[in-house]
Amino acid sequence: MSNALVSIQIIPSVPEGESVYEYVDAAIAVIKDAGVKYEVHPLETTMEGNLGDLMDVIQKMNDRMVTLGAGNIISQIKILYQPDGIKLETLTEKYR
Repeated sequence: MSNALVSIQIIPSVPEGESVYEYVDAAIAVIKDAGVKYEVHPLETTMEGNLGDLMDVIQKMNDRMVTLGAGNIISQIKILYQPDGIKLETLTEKYR
């Protein structure tokens, strides 16, 4: 069972003239490749899983930004840790 929801907004410092959107798309691809449940929102992406696994995904996202040429990366992260389990739907179902 998942014990965490982690929302991340990744803001890479990109070389002049490059679009940040390509980097963001690559970061989301890292999440997809990790096989965790996630939802993309306009300003952040929220993942569901075990906290340690999700932190590993964040590390891979930052590593991918560096390989694409980002000089540095700001990762704004929000974590909901609930040892007994938590799902994305628990917080959003009443709005759907």
